[in-house]
Amino acid sequence: MFGDNDNLYNIAGAEDIPEERRDEILGKIAEEIVDRRLSAPAIMFLESMKPLSFIGSQLMVMANPFVQVLFNSRTYWEVTVLLEDRKNVEYLIQEIERRCYGEKTGIK
Repeated sequence: MFGDNDNLYNIAGAEDIPEERRDEILGKIAEEIVDRRLSAPAIMFLESMKPLSFIGSQLMVMANPFVQVLFNSRTYWEVTVLLEDRKNVEYLIQEIERRCYGEKTGIK
């Protein structure tokens, strides 16, 4: 009813999430940002917060019990784990840039 919580906490780190799944999750986030025309503020926010990505992900861990009531817990947990790693934050920034600016310039 409230999402797929099976094996939720078997994900210990970003390496436990397959690359295809990482691309899918971060791609959906990038798509939402671009669709809402928030590319520039999102890129600025992500670039400025990249050094604090681990702290931000720990805040997401702390909020997990409250979020479980509203969202799919497994996806939320995967996003939390992915955002611990600065490489994934950089990947998200590049994906936003590709979807927003790459399509206009012909860059793929």
